[in-house]
Amino acid sequence: MKSNNNSTILGLVLLSAFFVFYFGNIEWVWLQELQQQENYKRWSGLAVALFIIFQWLLTFTRIIKRFRQSAMKMATIHKWLGAMSPLLFYIHSVKLGYGYIALMSYLFFANALLGYINLDVIKSKGEILFKGWMIFHVAFSIIISILMCFHIVMVFYYK
Repeated sequence: MKSNNNSTILGLVLLSAFFVFYFGNIEWVWLQELQQQENYKRWSGLAVALFIIFQWLLTFTRIIKRFRQSAMKMATIHKWLGAMSPLLFYIHSVKLGYGYIALMSYLFFANALLGYINLDVIKSKGEILFKGWMIFHVAFSIIISILMCFHIVMVFYYK
């Protein structure tokens, strides 16, 4: 099977664009104004939350026996959605935040980058590298999911 790294290229381009905009102080005033609206924050946050939840489907297709036949297709979808994640993040927030939100943002982007530099890209079949990569990718995903749940509680508990 031929390796296709187009999702990695797209992900790296979108991740780079996010940081060019962020560090270059390139602002879209209309988007920032939109992001200040309570309804927009909640609906775009729901989109990010659903994205994170959907990304976990790959794990379930790998560990639940009757879904294993879908694992390869789901891995492809997982990679393409992961490639789009900086755009989805930017639509929700042009800022990285402070405190636990900053931590969640850093881990979100670190995990995306880790996903872009997957074993198909680095062409390694080494078991140690695979296990290390997988441990970090899953651990970051778990922490992001926990922080996301905490964030949702804080958003709706403290109006």
